Amino acid sequence: MIKNGNGALEGAVVAVAGAAGPAGRSALLRLAEAGATVVASDADPVRLAEAVDAARYAHGGATVTGDTVDLLDLAATREWADKTEKEFGRVDGLVHLVGGWRGSASFAESAVADWNLLEKLLIRTVQHTSLAFHDPLLRSDRGRFLLISAAGASAPTAGNAAYAASKAAAEAWTLALADAFRKAGGEEGPKAAAAILVVKALVHDAMRAERPNAKFAGFTDVSELAEAIAGVWDRPARDVNGQRLWLTPKP
Repeated sequence: MIKNGNGALEGAVVAVAGAAGPAGRSALLRLAEAGATVVASDADPVRLAEAVDAARYAHGGATVTGDTVDLLDLAATREWADKTEKEFGRVDGLVHLVGGWRGSASFAESAVADWNLLEKLLIRTVQHTSLAFHDPLLRSDRGRFLLISAAGASAPTAGNAAYAASKAAAEAWTLALADAFRKAGGEEGPKAAAAILVVKALVHDAMRAERPNAKFAGFTDVSELAEAIAGVWDRPARDVNGQRLWLTPKP
């Protein structure tokens, strides 16, 4: 059933980082469906254009734009945030969906090279987007910074040392942003919020098609994640700021 949007996101301007993957595509669709203007970014211009076109086609009349942005470049990320606020007059959200995974068969086989890659993808991009969008989100009356994280950050396994450590660092950085929002709100409480959506792992239709007999136990479908993302705007900032919102059972 197609919804005409909810009050919390109607007219909002939401930036989505890492928008070209399956989770990003679902988020673009759901946010556009809810009435938001969606500003997508990704490092892959071809896949980004496909994702933006799909969201536009699914929701005629929705404003969905795409910018190829190098989120490893702080100046470029700030330029993206400034451009978005200038063009649309406000920024009400940044959804961080930049992903990546590297693992090993055992702890002893953990590769420092995996850490070097994941530190860029999973931490540096969080740092740059949070710094770039901090001020615009504070100027909003409903600013939200959303990090998608993994249960493994709280319960690392031997073969996932680099990935779990990267996710844990990204969570800590996001919680520091939440504290900044809390302090900025003073006695009245935060107007903006930084929250963490925690999944075990994500699953989408193409994965099910490739592995028809797999159960994907505990995995969160990308459509469910998109629904949870949109739902954060339905709750007051003080209720979600600095919170880990679990979409899978806690380990």
